[in-house]
Amino acid sequence: MPLDKLVLLIVVVIAAAGATVWLGAFVVATMELPLLGWGLAIPVLLVGYVLWRVISERLTSKEDSHYDQIDK
Repeated sequence: MPLDKLVLLIVVVIAAAGATVWLGAFVVATMELPLLGWGLAIPVLLVGYVLWRVISERLTSKEDSHYDQIDK
């Protein structure tokens, strides 16, 4: 991978993480719910969403079916 693409990827990931933290802090600040509840709910929901997308993509992708190409 070229160095400029690697640096761009790192910058985008750091910016997205910062935006996520900022947005999460904004949501928590506007609600009058316990901080610990939101502090745990937001990361759990984000991880759950990512896992759901990964599993869904793995189950529906015909191109990524490695085990279909193995001779039995």
